[in-house]
Amino acid sequence: MSEKLKAVIFDFDGTLVDSEKNYYISDRNFLKEFGIEFTEEMQKEVSGMGNLNFIKKLKKEYGIKGNEKELLERKNAHYLAIAKNNTKVFPEMKRFLDILKENGYKLGLASGSSPYILDILLEETGLIKYFDVVLSSESENIKNGKPHPDVYLEAARRLNFKPYECAAVEDSKYGVEAAKNAEMSCIAVPYVIEKPLHPSFYKADLLFENGIKDFKSEIAFSYILNFS
Repeated sequence: MSEKLKAVIFDFDGTLVDSEKNYYISDRNFLKEFGIEFTEEMQKEVSGMGNLNFIKKLKKEYGIKGNEKELLERKNAHYLAIAKNNTKVFPEMKRFLDILKENGYKLGLASGSSPYILDILLEETGLIKYFDVVLSSESENIKNGKPHPDVYLEAARRLNFKPYECAAVEDSKYGVEAAKNAEMSCIAVPYVIEKPLHPSFYKADLLFENGIKDFKSEIAFSYILNFS
């Protein structure tokens, strides 16, 4: 279906902000409590998965006992201890947000982070002012995290647009899959650069193969503006 794009929905961690290193350190500290060594290879596997799915994976694969909500709260506490006052916005992504806002596009956020973490970090980074809708995979009406499309479909619904009227901006294979499963256009800016890239990245409509260092807001905006 040929339609102009009217909204852009962003992932948060690794896309707008350089937070994956914070997650690696905090998740390593969290898993030490259970005698599990969290390696860089493990981080690459779960990057973009979302906090709740990460907890479910741990319970299934490592037999960690405990209530999912309580485990999530403990994980989030470790993260905020590292991330508060230490979360940096990618300058070129902020420029992209400015260009989109100046040109009248509606903006959404669709993240796997917990809602209260998003609230804190969006305020701290000054990004909250850009978004018409902020959504977590843990929000009401969302049954499944990325790579399922639920969070993107709900974000589009709350923005009052059809999925095909929205573009997603993502840094992970799970995120790209979620966007394409929602039948949205997708701009992919991989956070983890390991060649060859995971095949899911090539499902994106615009791919910056070398990640944020090669991302250009003007190129991304030209794609949004000229999409049909």
